[in-house]
Amino acid sequence: MNLFESIINSYTGYANYLWKEVTTPHWGNYFYWLLGISILFMFVEWIIPWRKGQAKFRKDFFIDFFYMFFNFFLFSLIIYNAASDLVVNFFNTLFLSITSIDLTQMNPLYHSPYWLVLLIGFLVRDFVQWWTHRLLHSTEKLWAFHKVHHSVREMGFAAHLRYHWMENVVYRTIEYLPLSLLGIGLYDFFVIHIFTLIIGHYNHSNFRIPSKITGTFIGSIIGILIAIYSFLLIDFSIKDVLIVASCATVGATFGYFIISKYIKYVFNGPSMHIWHHAKELPNHFSNGVNFGLTLSIWDYIFKTAYIPYDGRDIELGFEGVEHFPNKFEDHIVYGFNKNE
Repeated sequence: MNLFESIINSYTGYANYLWKEVTTPHWGNYFYWLLGISILFMFVEWIIPWRKGQAKFRKDFFIDFFYMFFNFFLFSLIIYNAASDLVVNFFNTLFLSITSIDLTQMNPLYHSPYWLVLLIGFLVRDFVQWWTHRLLHSTEKLWAFHKVHHSVREMGFAAHLRYHWMENVVYRTIEYLPLSLLGIGLYDFFVIHIFTLIIGHYNHSNFRIPSKITGTFIGSIIGILIAIYSFLLIDFSIKDVLIVASCATVGATFGYFIISKYIKYVFNGPSMHIWHHAKELPNHFSNGVNFGLTLSIWDYIFKTAYIPYDGRDIELGFEGVEHFPNKFEDHIVYGFNKNE
């Protein structure tokens, strides 16, 4: 297959996939997961807003909502998908010639339990993303692209996916090798991605869930999973339901009193991430703080965690943000001018 045919096949293949996603709802359909999760977060923001004076449709809400679909669907169709197929094939061939390792055949977690595959894949991806995010702040050229995300002046869930298309290229490129070496498949990545999508929306949202409630919920989920895996429950008999309910209750109690005390050291949240978007930071944090996307633990380990007080009403952005372009067509070309 020549280069032209490869590009055409990549475009038509993704266009067919995109059309099927939009026209055929199903449980593995990312389009409707993204839409459903986003609508849920929008209504929760309206019902229990953290910043009560913020409009329901905050400043730049609609451009941010468009960004959600552009970065995950349209961008792939317009630019990324065709190029990525060629780059991945080239990289796999080059890696094979240098190391004699075929990345397409790699699957060290093949015989591992599925929950372990997901856990390791999630931890590795989040750790790589933490370092990549820090790189976006510490490298002048990459920071020019990342400014698009930090140009948000009022925070809400949709701000999560407002970012320059070059960030897609940077993140996916750096993620590819470690996830390939682990043999993380497309469906594994889908499950991980849905989870991180929810946390990412929450980090940027205009509501906060008390740690006691979060701890209780996580504890109950852990209890249910323990019940299922420990007792190998396969039906809905009264005995099985009672076992699940008992384990969920014990887990919820443990979560309320114990997990809730440490939840902020593990998972990111609005109170922490708001400071990542703060316009003013101390000099010793000049390159930014709280780089965690899903997990906060990396920031505590590498001492970039910073929550001096409740930052609900702090000013967001960066120096000169008031002059930053606010139109999508200006954003997609921003960062390529050497003066930016």
